[in-house]
Amino acid sequence: MVLALIPIVAGVFVGIGGLLGWRGKLSRDTGAGLRTAATLRSDEAFAVGNRVAALPTMAAGVVGIASGLAALAMPTDAGAIVAAVIGIVGVVGLVYGGGVMGSRAAAAVPEPKPARTGCGGCGCGGGGCGATE
Repeated sequence: MVLALIPIVAGVFVGIGGLLGWRGKLSRDTGAGLRTAATLRSDEAFAVGNRVAALPTMAAGVVGIASGLAALAMPTDAGAIVAAVIGIVGVVGLVYGGGVMGSRAAAAVPEPKPARTGCGGCGCGGGGCGATE
């Protein structure tokens, strides 16, 4: 049944994304990963947000695959439809929950300090910065 393949395929892709986030293999340059204003502030915030979101995302992958396999095992079409729909709702719910958790964790990461320009009080040699004015 084609409907059973939807949660299976979604589960595989979501699970792989969660695993990559857990292992720190995602970067802001690619299109994958949790992409919110909080996670895109810095590389550190992106890594933290995706690591926090990884566990629920991997669980969503398992739910998708399990529900798809359950749908394939159902003796009736109605049972297969119910299993597939429950699995899709579970995948979406877990991915959403993981995204909220990851975004909140990324928001807790301190803002990156802006790059310093000029002397910035570094004691520019004999007499300090005032000597060069």
